[in-house]
Amino acid sequence: MLLTTIYLIAIIAEAMSGAIMAMRRGMDLFGICLIGTITALGGGTIRDILLNHYPIGWVKHPEYLLYTTLAAIATTFTVRHLHHLRYLFLVVDGLGLVAFTIIGCNIGLAGGLHFSIAIIAGMVTGVFGGLLRDLLCHQMPLVLQKEIYAMVSLAAGAAYVAMLQLGIGAGTASVAALAGGVLFRMLAIHYRWQLPSFKNADYRGFD
Repeated sequence: MLLTTIYLIAIIAEAMSGAIMAMRRGMDLFGICLIGTITALGGGTIRDILLNHYPIGWVKHPEYLLYTTLAAIATTFTVRHLHHLRYLFLVVDGLGLVAFTIIGCNIGLAGGLHFSIAIIAGMVTGVFGGLLRDLLCHQMPLVLQKEIYAMVSLAAGAAYVAMLQLGIGAGTASVAALAGGVLFRMLAIHYRWQLPSFKNADYRGFD
């Protein structure tokens, strides 16, 4: 129940973030709704296709399409005021990232996959919606840059699966992974933790 509630809040927030980027790119209403929905549901869709897990999440629950589309449309009317909620968006995004990750891990484990594949399934669920959004908006994907984002997903997924392997209940493991993952993400933002970047590396001889 906790994960489901966070998931619904997260897909709405992600749809709104996708809609904002689409608006910045000058897209029409269809484009705004499309980018918003892909941002919110794209990671789970890619995961289900890779794992041959059918029906795909939004096909089984078509109401998710309604929620994300309405969220994208609502964003077009409220975008001027959303900058006041930037910090809230960051917190919800962190919660969503970890919730998506845990859900992806559960689906992988339920399919009898090796724990390492389950962790990757969680990471795909968590980050690929944003990756697709950035690609469709002709922007270098955030997850492929220096910012600590995918690492949060991998760490939370690994911690969650490890707790399950140690016999800790799914509910307790979910709460612990959520708390730890969100804390990791917030600390990374606050202290600007980054992975090494090779933007200015010397490539002479490879031209």
